[in-house]
Parts: sequence; structure tokens; C-alpha cells
Amino acid sequence: MTSTVEPGTVSIGAVATVDLAAFRRNVELLVATAAPAEVMLAVKANAYGHGMLPMSLAALEAGATALAVLEVSAGLELRAAGIGVPLFAWLHGRDTDFKAAAESTIDVGVSAVWQLEAIAESGARVPARVHLKIDTGLSRNGASAQDWPELVSTALHLESQGFLEVYGAWSHLADASTADDEIALAKFTIAVEVAESLGAKFEKLHLAASSAGLRMPRARFDYVRFGIAAFGISPFDDVDGRGLGLEAPMTLSAPVIAVSPLDAGHGWFGGLEYNLAEPARLALVAVGFGDGVQSPAADRAEVLLGGERRRIVSLGVDRMLVDADDLEVAAGDSVVVFGSAERGEPTAEEWAAHADSIGDEIVSSVAPRVPRLYIN
Repeated sequence: MTSTVEPGTVSIGAVATVDLAAFRRNVELLVATAAPAEVMLAVKANAYGHGMLPMSLAALEAGATALAVLEVSAGLELRAAGIGVPLFAWLHGRDTDFKAAAESTIDVGVSAVWQLEAIAESGARVPARVHLKIDTGLSRNGASAQDWPELVSTALHLESQGFLEVYGAWSHLADASTADDEIALAKFTIAVEVAESLGAKFEKLHLAASSAGLRMPRARFDYVRFGIAAFGISPFDDVDGRGLGLEAPMTLSAPVIAVSPLDAGHGWFGGLEYNLAEPARLALVAVGFGDGVQSPAADRAEVLLGGERRRIVSLGVDRMLVDADDLEVAAGDSVVVFGSAERGEPTAEEWAAHADSIGDEIVSSVAPRVPRLYIN
């Protein structure tokens, strides 16, 4: 059991406990689902707030064979930590260190000619391994159908000069509907055929992420880039993570600081902006929106206190008040903000519904100052 927290930051009490065994079970399920395609596990955004390095190691233990990050810098962190599996980075700016990427064997997703030119001009001692991206409708970069032949031809020219290796072709699905994804799949297939007619010989094709990886076998190709599903959150509107056989690895909890009976008319927090309409017994809990608790959801969401779900009376930057009513609770007792459906706790997906958001945002928003405690 270990805990980590960013230097110079301190949490007064909130803790994000991450169950690595639950996460490994999720990955094992996804690996079995995707087979014979391999799983490239997405650990972008610090593994959706769970911690990039420990989740990367756990994913590889569970059968993932490659990892996807957004930035080359994140890939360099994983290489520095000793991770030697294929790494893929695809979000690039003008300052992206393509030289370091090539020399650290980090594959790069390429969607524009200027990126190919930057790779060629980087001065790397070895060819960069690139995956060319076609836009199939999501409009999250990617070359248009009109620009695709130029992108492919430029890449093949630079390959012939020894600057790079054209290794893969890929895209993102919009996941708007099954019909939209079928159209995108057709666009991707056509783009691959166009590239091959120009002389490209791709080793890897990848299109599907969590949604298509689960429900669209024809989109799996060589890699499935599973992301949020591995973290126990469903990519679908019609079923939650538990319904897919997935578990939530992260539990956000915090201690009760005090339990106070208050009379009607009693006010609290800055400016006494909140006032009780009738007498109440409230628990002061050491977690707030400064720790990542979503304010838009607080009026409707519940927490688990004393084994029961209770409403949040108000939310501050580092505190919340919870209706304790007649519960036998005291300072030091734990309150679960979100966690496991199997234990009857509120889930990140429930919080997302209350916030008109998605589960990805709820777990990724847990602040860096909240320590991550890894178990199992």
C-alpha cells in the first residue's frame, strides 16, 4: 500500500483510494473482449486522475501491450520510469520534442504536413515511427480526405530519406451513434486503401476506443485504445460501468471534522450566505470543490455517511456540510463522495449525471493535492 501526493501540496483530509486489483480486472476483461486485437491502454490526463505510472504498470500486468498518452512529454516520463512497451503520443504543438520522441522510441500520431517536416528537421539520430491520422468525422485533428494523399505522399518521401518510418494509420470515432460510427469506419477503410495505393505499408491500424472496442468488433483492427472503460466508467448512455462488468477503481473519501446540532436560522460559511430553515444536525466534512468535487452536482448528489446516503447541504472550497440527522456519526468517521456501486456508494457516473457531465470529468477533476492511496 502506497500513497503519493504532488510536492508542495497538502490535502487536509480527502483521499483518493485506487484499487489496482479492480483496475487489473477491468483491463483483463477488455483484453479478452478485444482479442485478437491488442489493447493500447490510454493513460492520458494522468490516467484520468488515477496516476499515470501506477496505472500504466497495472495495465501491463493485466495484459495491455501498449500505452497511449497525449503528449510526448508524458511518454518521456514513462520511459524514464523504465517502461519499455510501445508508447503512442498524438497531441503536438510547435514545441513538441520530436527528436526526443524518436530517440526514446515513442510513436507519434501525425495529422499534418508541418508535423512531418518538424520530425525531419528535429535532428534525431534514428527514424521516428509515425502513425498517420485521417479525420473520419470527429474533427479532433486528423487530415481531411482532401489533404490525406499529400500527408501520405510526404510521409513516404521522408521515409525514403531515412527521417521516419510510416508504421500505422489511425483515427478517432465520434461515438455519436452506431450509424455515424459505421460511416466513419467506411471513411477509415477508404483512407487506408488510398494510402496503400500510394505505396504505404502499415504495420498497425487502430480506430476503436472504449465505445467501439466494446460494441463494434469490425472497428478493432490491430489495436483498441481502451480509455475510460478501464477505469470503470461506461462510454454508453444506456448502461453504466457495473452493467458492463466493470468496477470503479477510485474511491474519493474524507473524514468528518465535526458534527453539530444547529438551530433554525443558523448561518454558516462566508457571509452567512446559507441559513437553516429548521433545526438540523450537520456533519462538517474535509472535502470541497478545491479537491475536485463538482459544484454543479452538489445540490442533487449524495454522499455515503454512516452507511447511509445523505444529501449535501452546502459545498465550500475545502469543506462540505452533510445532513447527519439522527445518524450515529462522530469526528473521524469516513464519508465517501464517490466510489463503488458494489458497496452501495455513490458513483462517479451518478455525480456526472447530476452535473450534466460525463464520468471521465468527475474522476479526472480530483485535484492533485488529494493523495492517491494505492491498494492491492
